[in-house]
Amino acid sequence: MRLSTFPGRPLAVLVSALLALAPALAVAQPAHAGPYVPKTPPLTTPWTSQVSLTNPLPEYPRPQLTRPDWQSLNGQWQFAGASSLASPPFGQTLAETALVPYPIESALSGIMRHQNYMWYKRSFTVPAGWTGRRILLNFGAVTYTAQVWVNGVSVGSHSGGFDAFTFDITGALNGGTNEIIVGVHSPVDAAGIPVGKQRLNPSGIFYTAASGIWQTVWLEPANAARITRLDTVPDLPAGVLDLVVQTTGGASGVQAQVLSGGTVVSTVTGTPGAHLRIPIPSARLWTPDDPFLYDLRVTLTGTNGGDAVGGYFGMRSIGKAMVDGVLRPVLNGKFVFQLGTLDQGYWPDGIYTAPTDAALRFDLEQQKALGFNMVRKHIKVEPARWFYHADRLGLMVWQDMPAMKTGFTPSAADRTVFESELRRMIDQLKGITSIVLWVPFNEGWGEYDPARIADLVKSWDPSRLVTNNSGSNCCGFDGGNGDVIDDHIYVGPGTTALPTATRIAVLGEYGGIGLRVTGHEWSPGNGFAYEMTPDSATLTRRYVEATGQLRNLIDGRGLSASVYTEPTDVENEVNGFFTYDRQIQKMDFAQARAVNLSVLAAAQGSYLPVGQLASLRVTTSGHTTKYLSHSGSPSVTQVVSGTSTDAVKKASTFWVRQGLASASCLSFESRDVPGQFLRHSGYRVQLAPNDGTSLYAADATFCQRAGLAAGGVSLESYNFPGRYLRHINSEVWISNSSGANAWDNPASFAADATWRGSSPWWRSGVDLPLDQARSLQVVTPGYTDRFLAHSAGLGVTSVVNASSSATLKADATFVVRRGLADPTCYSFESRNFAGHYLRHANFRVRKDARDGSALFDADATFCPQAGRYGTGNVSLVSSNLPSLSVRHYAAEVWVAGNGGPHPYDSPAGYAADTTWALVSPWAP
Repeated sequence: MRLSTFPGRPLAVLVSALLALAPALAVAQPAHAGPYVPKTPPLTTPWTSQVSLTNPLPEYPRPQLTRPDWQSLNGQWQFAGASSLASPPFGQTLAETALVPYPIESALSGIMRHQNYMWYKRSFTVPAGWTGRRILLNFGAVTYTAQVWVNGVSVGSHSGGFDAFTFDITGALNGGTNEIIVGVHSPVDAAGIPVGKQRLNPSGIFYTAASGIWQTVWLEPANAARITRLDTVPDLPAGVLDLVVQTTGGASGVQAQVLSGGTVVSTVTGTPGAHLRIPIPSARLWTPDDPFLYDLRVTLTGTNGGDAVGGYFGMRSIGKAMVDGVLRPVLNGKFVFQLGTLDQGYWPDGIYTAPTDAALRFDLEQQKALGFNMVRKHIKVEPARWFYHADRLGLMVWQDMPAMKTGFTPSAADRTVFESELRRMIDQLKGITSIVLWVPFNEGWGEYDPARIADLVKSWDPSRLVTNNSGSNCCGFDGGNGDVIDDHIYVGPGTTALPTATRIAVLGEYGGIGLRVTGHEWSPGNGFAYEMTPDSATLTRRYVEATGQLRNLIDGRGLSASVYTEPTDVENEVNGFFTYDRQIQKMDFAQARAVNLSVLAAAQGSYLPVGQLASLRVTTSGHTTKYLSHSGSPSVTQVVSGTSTDAVKKASTFWVRQGLASASCLSFESRDVPGQFLRHSGYRVQLAPNDGTSLYAADATFCQRAGLAAGGVSLESYNFPGRYLRHINSEVWISNSSGANAWDNPASFAADATWRGSSPWWRSGVDLPLDQARSLQVVTPGYTDRFLAHSAGLGVTSVVNASSSATLKADATFVVRRGLADPTCYSFESRNFAGHYLRHANFRVRKDARDGSALFDADATFCPQAGRYGTGNVSLVSSNLPSLSVRHYAAEVWVAGNGGPHPYDSPAGYAADTTWALVSPWAP
């Protein structure tokens, strides 16, 4: 075991190494167990000191199947390492004390080392009031194989590190003080089992193992005939809850009641194992904005009746639907962009186990406060209370199956184990309201038969979506089925896959932008990220830039969900919103929340970005292919599609400007007739040149409001409050719902006055001379004798003049072509290498031969905007990385941001360096 496993704890590592080399040391036992001694973790969280040393994690551990009587067995257990589980230590005192339920590698456990084999031991008494009932011993989770004895009697064994299990121990009890011994084998990644991110030798993106008991252990009394699980599936079209009551012991009947605020809403009776259809009249639907939960009370009746449990559920549906011609995920029949984080659930003090329930809840509360509505639980299964908090807070959940190790081909036996654990995970969690998607594989780790596995998961749970492999574009295999195409792009978001007729498109991972914070690092100086920033302000700006690009991808690429890496730093990964210890907010949360909310608003068409191009689409049913256009002003609505003429696309594209009469409102400048704005005159909306009068400014100013119809945005006249931009009979007016004019007709007013802001039909802010040769001249003062050229395949700036060689002149000349990836933008073909284009790769601009790939075409497409420096010039914005522009830096040419982490992102001279003069070609 390497010292880096526990930074700053070489003694713990030495002890672990000695035990591994000499198992006999773990056998010699003192007369009394050593006292519990908390170890010092590399980092402490705000909750480390709040952990009870006698009753940690005292909350009821199973919110979806509650009984009033229970007893926690969390606390101090005797502990010893072992060489095998062949000889349970009956009648012995174990050498050490561990705090359960913290994994033994954690500081909170008091052990802070790994053991392949281990023993736990404690005593308990059964409360007198439980007499006459069966006594159940419950484990939330144990990694990996557990064997359990009570009073020397074997009561059962279990394999699998992520699912709960229960033993009926009634027959082994003695009526007084009872002894439990738990033997655990935890091979971690030395075996072909699901382990997630755990590693015996952690490094990089893999972390410290979490062995032994890591979730709550508790006792409860129950009848011999009892309820074991409540499977709930809401059926919104039918207005019912489909409930299956799983039981053991042979009860003949069941009664189920649904309650809201303590009032019974509905009652049904039936039989265990059957589908009970419980009416939910006028159901209040569960959404991230209103995460309403109903209570459930279920009782066994008739023969062997009497057992009663509580539970809860939310009424919601998950599916796919065509929305405006794009396949989207729908929640309760409506498209909601799923904006989430890659939540890995690690803690510096408890490793796999949060120190307290407040800590467990904290991570989710902070993500919700940041504006996220979804969380991807990454290759780990959390305790039941984590899901309870997600349900109550209103966070949709993507649940990953913990992966097998990387670079590994599982055997037939390994596959059987994996599928068994996958099925158990789904069965255990199928009643969780917040879970909307299952992810059986991640980036190909231990992957096999992805198409079959995706179909298998869908057959087990057809009520949710399934991703066959998250990140198949980067390093896995796409089985071609499932409900989702899932890209991983770092830093991204880049150019995401397009949805198909059967699969939605999501960005399952992006981001990974990092910042080291001295004093809050797991391993000081060793933190890494996909992109490192020097300070909080830069990290914030880069997050806002990257996440802001999602807005264009929602319409431009049909993107339906995104997952940012990640909410907190994890061990040596330093790319979180928080440091690993949850002590420091690493970026400006207000700015992060604002951009997150803008992405959600953009998905609803209610975000109009000031300073950017946009189009306004009609939302009235039957007319959603129409857009506001100034063709033949006065303005009209007309059908616009990819086959429309350039003139139609341009006339349907506007610059969103700060309001001419009010900075808090908006004005819309024509993209192809600069200086002319949409304004109303005599109630009719038209395009007209700005005459500088205050009346014009007021007539051309509209205030953004929430859509009068669901979703979208409504635009209220600045100087005629109560009147809104409205289309009627393909004309555009300012209208109210009940005025005297024909265009004030109340019929469909709300829908007609609601628009959806969408990606612009024409993405270039200026037009270039198509199919003509041009040279790109540097405009930075002192360097205007330089031109963009290619040399040895790389973009450079070279001094070019009349006496330069013919080769250099040709190298500095390009033919302006329609954009290879977007015909409303442009590509630049080499003058002397036909079929070769300027493109960016790893941010460097190159001259490469077109290879026919979609990635090349996107990398070789640029959308020119008015130059940032001087007049009459252009800035060339990357079509697939729209926060980056072509920039010269130290005679090299890159795509760069304004103040990013690389030297070529330096803000010094950025405006001039990203501006080019398009001039007569050096080589006609």
